[in-house]
Amino acid sequence: MPTSEQSVVSAIKGLVEAYSVSSTDPAWDSSNSAVIAQLSKLCETAGFTVDVLPLPGDDNKANLVARLGPRTRGGLVLSGHTDTVPFDEGRWHSNPLQLTERDGALYGLGSADMKSFFALALAASEGLDPNAMTAPLYILGTADEESTMGGARNLALEDIAGAEAAVIGEPTGLKPIRLNKGIMMQAIELQGRSGHSSNPALGHNVIDALPAVLKLLDEYRIEIAQRYHCALLHVPKPTLNFGCLHGGDSPNRICGSMALHFDVRLVPGLDFSTVESELQQRIQNLSLERGIKVNMRRLIEPVDAFEEPEDSRLSKIATQVTGCGAEGVNFATEAPFLQRLGLQTLVLGPGSIDVAHQPDERLELSQIQPCIDVLKNLIQRYCLSH
Repeated sequence: MPTSEQSVVSAIKGLVEAYSVSSTDPAWDSSNSAVIAQLSKLCETAGFTVDVLPLPGDDNKANLVARLGPRTRGGLVLSGHTDTVPFDEGRWHSNPLQLTERDGALYGLGSADMKSFFALALAASEGLDPNAMTAPLYILGTADEESTMGGARNLALEDIAGAEAAVIGEPTGLKPIRLNKGIMMQAIELQGRSGHSSNPALGHNVIDALPAVLKLLDEYRIEIAQRYHCALLHVPKPTLNFGCLHGGDSPNRICGSMALHFDVRLVPGLDFSTVESELQQRIQNLSLERGIKVNMRRLIEPVDAFEEPEDSRLSKIATQVTGCGAEGVNFATEAPFLQRLGLQTLVLGPGSIDVAHQPDERLELSQIQPCIDVLKNLIQRYCLSH
């Protein structure tokens, strides 16, 4: 392995081995302070000025903004999230919290999604003379992308000083992505009355209403799939997934309460407020028909679908640099939050989303140098050109 690649792998190792699981489950959720400290050290060593920005109301979570070059408008943001999903260590063939190299790949939690991107972004900045830069280069590390997207939600325009463009290094196989689905996660809660199962009249069993709830959601799923379509996406319609059920406590008690958790993947043109209002009306009708309390609430704040125009400067440059036309993906990203700050935004990074959130997550070594080359080219266009 060449010395330069060894240094990149060493940086990836330090980031992967810094624990930073993010989850809506408090039993799993953790601070990202260890990876922020590691990334700060790497950025400062590379000559960046680093600011660590705690999230409001939570000193255990923080964003990182690192800048190289002049404090002017314009420039490029290379962005990633610092957190990972929970994991099942017993299903891995190596320790997920240690970086392991085998079979031409780097294995470890966050290796593809997406801690390695920070190391590759820093490698792409190597050798830059800040005095020769015409616009700044930013490294942005956010908190809680895998749960609430709280880090991206709390970004302010002054954090990145009016940069022109942002590239989010989610694993796309180095293909530029200019469109992705949004996501909303909801809970439908049913409240009846518990009682002794020997006499059904003593209570009101909410499980009896479950088929009607599932039918309502299934009919709505079919309806929105017919109303909305996006040809750029591999799954071109919005989807609604039944995720999990919680309720009841004993076979000999009437089930007095239950919650169904589900998500909706939004395509451009379908707004989360439309879904909420249309479902609320149907749920109210069901509640009246069944004589039980039915309520819908958000599990997380919704994330809009994202679309960058095909003819934007960033879309055109990314197509030139990668040799690939911009595509769409079915998963949600932090792109809409950066776009709202006025940045042209794309998703483009090494690795495959197919191995993310999976045992034996990995980044192929063959992706490292091509990614660095792509990022060097983007830096040249945005930070060094007059």
